[in-house]
Amino acid sequence: MPEKPAASPPVSAGGQSAYQVARQAAAEAGQILRKRYGQHNVTRVKGRRDLVTEADLLSEKTILRIINAAFPAHGTMSEEDGTRQGDSEYVWIIDPLDGTNNFHFGLPLFCVNIALARRGEVVLGITLDPMRNEIFRAVKGKGAYLNNRRMSVADVADLGDAAVGVDLGYDAGRSAELLDMATRLWPKIHCMKLLGSSSLGMAYVACGRLSLYFHKSLFPWDSASGLLLIREAGGEVTDFSGRRATINDREIVAANPGLSRAFRGWLKQK
Repeated sequence: MPEKPAASPPVSAGGQSAYQVARQAAAEAGQILRKRYGQHNVTRVKGRRDLVTEADLLSEKTILRIINAAFPAHGTMSEEDGTRQGDSEYVWIIDPLDGTNNFHFGLPLFCVNIALARRGEVVLGITLDPMRNEIFRAVKGKGAYLNNRRMSVADVADLGDAAVGVDLGYDAGRSAELLDMATRLWPKIHCMKLLGSSSLGMAYVACGRLSLYFHKSLFPWDSASGLLLIREAGGEVTDFSGRRATINDREIVAANPGLSRAFRGWLKQK
């Protein structure tokens, strides 16, 4: 049975589309991150090497202010602020600064992540790299774009030709599993990159810079935008068993369908 056409994202009482609101919020948050880049203002440590900076908090406050003003009935789920239940079927999923360690140490690989989900299904996603003025964006059913260029995932069929991305996260056990997996996979692929930003890793799959990306320790604010970006760019995102990934999955494999199958086939051989 063919999939039903995607419903358009909601419009605010002021007449702005959800996409316009998300883009404004991402742009203002991106300005905050650019201005504070290079300032090492850590406010607290959440866990092992998991930092929260002043920029995280200011970016998040700005995003929530803009979204809550436009859609006060919607729920929000944000990395630092937590979850607020709304009176609507829509939930905004926000990471005000993905790649905080990169930001803290002066590595210009970080982003703002904003997604809108309806009943758990992502219908809008924006990942903004403020240092490169790159906005990866998608509305369900309308394709994925990098700035104004339509994106598509890399047409790579063989692991030996693949540029593979991976990140470790903050869970020591899962990180050890990923390191072991990466060590065994490395001889089978063209190259491997550890980015320090899972959201950019997924965006890079969507635009073809990475052939495949995998992770075992994600949260909804890390992956929500990327799930839609990749699917609208012709790729797929699954768990390690091949089941279609949702915003609640901790582990993901992201690639074109053929390369994803090849990777999962390699997993079964080990």
